[in-house]
Amino acid sequence: MDLIQKLKKHNLTGRGGAGFPTWKKWDMVKNAPGNKKYVVCNLSEGEPGVAKDRFILDNYLKILIEGIYLAMKTVRAQRGFLAIKDHYYDKYFGMLQNHIGSDPIEVIRKTGGYISGEETTLLEVIEGNSHPEPRIRPPYPVTDGLWKCPTLVNNAETLYSAALIAHNRYKNERLVSISGDCPNPGVFSIPENHTIKQALEESCNIISEEYFVQVGGGASGTVLNQNQLNSPLLGMAAIIVYNRRLTKLGDLSIKWARFFRDESCGKCVPCREGTYRICEILESEKPDWGLMFDVFENLKASSFCAFGSFVPVPFESLIKNVLQR
Repeated sequence: MDLIQKLKKHNLTGRGGAGFPTWKKWDMVKNAPGNKKYVVCNLSEGEPGVAKDRFILDNYLKILIEGIYLAMKTVRAQRGFLAIKDHYYDKYFGMLQNHIGSDPIEVIRKTGGYISGEETTLLEVIEGNSHPEPRIRPPYPVTDGLWKCPTLVNNAETLYSAALIAHNRYKNERLVSISGDCPNPGVFSIPENHTIKQALEESCNIISEEYFVQVGGGASGTVLNQNQLNSPLLGMAAIIVYNRRLTKLGDLSIKWARFFRDESCGKCVPCREGTYRICEILESEKPDWGLMFDVFENLKASSFCAFGSFVPVPFESLIKNVLQR
């Protein structure tokens, strides 16, 4: 059985958040016409509270590099890139080079902040554009990626998991960062069919006081109260626990708003102006809640990329699931 069929058998989905079937993306690149093809390992990890890719670098770097190489071999790519954010680059570059050896894989210092974790923006970074922004899609990277050639872009954990599948060592688990007001923070390998509550229980991170969680990441993640934790993990890269008594919800909301404002690439007006206005409203003495919800609707309806459309998620879910419960 070839590797693409193995990926299909294990139903591996992308670990970058979109949850797209990995085998299907590999198959599209493999069958796309073109003399040059590329593989990109996306190791940007810009969402606050997510540390699973760093965990792979610290513990399974050799397996990650093998995953990149296997992907290149499977889709018939001539060259690979490992795009890694600044402070990871400084720490791990030497180790990465030692493991890569003579393989045609280049380590790239990722610039452009959080938005360059979006796959088309990451391609702009690798191509050397000074102000990377998301591209219009379609066309998609599987046919028109780096330098308009078919390109496979996968998250680091996806390629790590693919290498485990190739060697029959995959256990249908995913890595989850658990942090916040909990007794045992860290990165844990959790069965994919487990619920959020099971993940907290098995990692010894249930707390006795009233709490809520943010799942997916510490900015755009969804907020859930402790009675909503029977949902499956699915594509969640992180669980952040908040002690309700200790958490100042206003400060938390301002922290999210400033993150979105500072990380917006500025390409589209709804996101560039909307994130600024959300900060302005939340930091004012008398917040205009009606105006803020108008901004949310504009962001969801007209943002150029997913970054802008996800901005309302933490605020709206905090209000619905914590404040109004």
